[in-house]
Amino acid sequence: MSRIPLIAGNWKMHKTGPEAVETARDLAQLCSDIQDIEVMIAPTFLSLPLVAASIEDTSVKIGAQNLYFEKQGAFTGEVSADMIKAAGAQYVIIGHSERRQYFDETDSSVCKKINSAIKSGLKPILCIGETESQRADEKTFLILDKQVSDGLKGFGLDELAHLVLAYEPVWAIGTGKTASVDQVRQVHQYLRSSLEKLFSKDFSNQTRILYGGSVNPENAKDLMGIEDVDGALVGGASLDANEFINIIKYNK
Repeated sequence: MSRIPLIAGNWKMHKTGPEAVETARDLAQLCSDIQDIEVMIAPTFLSLPLVAASIEDTSVKIGAQNLYFEKQGAFTGEVSADMIKAAGAQYVIIGHSERRQYFDETDSSVCKKINSAIKSGLKPILCIGETESQRADEKTFLILDKQVSDGLKGFGLDELAHLVLAYEPVWAIGTGKTASVDQVRQVHQYLRSSLEKLFSKDFSNQTRILYGGSVNPENAKDLMGIEDVDGALVGGASLDANEFINIIKYNK
């Protein structure tokens, strides 16, 4: 089954509103001739509505970096899925390793956030990945199995029609280290097989699985050339439009 690649930029805690708008406009212009590849950027919450309005009539999609699973209430500092949707986002990143590491995100809270995203019409990007010590202890698949099964517990196939899975080995995020082609191929094949066992072969075939972890213009072509890799979740290299476009155009 043909899956349209998704190249997503996670801007993390970078760029003021005006800076984000400028970069987004530059990127949208550079992407004007892009076909058969979906491009998404995830600015900060404060910049999200500004960026969405500035590139509304372009092909570049907008995502949020997180959400809170309640619809509304006395949750100071939190942002709901409905708010994100109303601000112009189509996607939301859920369960990023930095959220798990610094903000005590759990597989249970990830599951609740995915449920909230789906109910609001957002497309969830579920992030999973093992630490360096977990890989050294040969627990990679055990960790990934738990993150996927617990994160997607209780959902039906119709609800997960727009799910995107993002494999980001924690030891390769922002470190300059990149998993080898063989390591990425092995994990993505495993994840494809796991989705089939958990749900169905059709679901497994249609679900996009991204790779993230120090993706840059130099390694993008090799990584995106792996059979079960359907795009990338890019961090630092997505902050500069001219650098990011060289990743987006990996097959040129």
